[in-house]
Amino acid sequence: MDVRETNRRVVEQFRAGGPVEGMHRERLLLLTTTGARSGRPHTTPMMFHREGDRLLVVASAMGAPAHPHWYGNLVAEPHVRVEVGDEAFDAVAAPLAGTDRTDVWARLVALYPFFGEHAAATSRTIPVVELTRT
Repeated sequence: MDVRETNRRVVEQFRAGGPVEGMHRERLLLLTTTGARSGRPHTTPMMFHREGDRLLVVASAMGAPAHPHWYGNLVAEPHVRVEVGDEAFDAVAAPLAGTDRTDVWARLVALYPFFGEHAAATSRTIPVVELTRT
């Protein structure tokens, strides 16, 4: 599977406003980060979870040994662009820490057990990131 081609197709379908093949549109957002090395924008489709006013994404990379590139980009430059539903807005990305991360992670694993499987497949702590509209 060519991940870049899949992501390109998902971004195109999402922005067209219709169904997104093989995905639940209502659980999908597009996150545009600035490349840590290139300085260029990079848009990544990903699942999100909403808790009240909080918009959360998980840098699981399906349990890969390293964080996904988008996570490294937002750590280097936390100002991001979010597209969710029919909205697009600027946001600040902040990885959760301490008991907030622990508590949110437990709720996410209970709701989406595959995140627990991802965590079991890697030695790294999987980041949970809050996206706050600016």
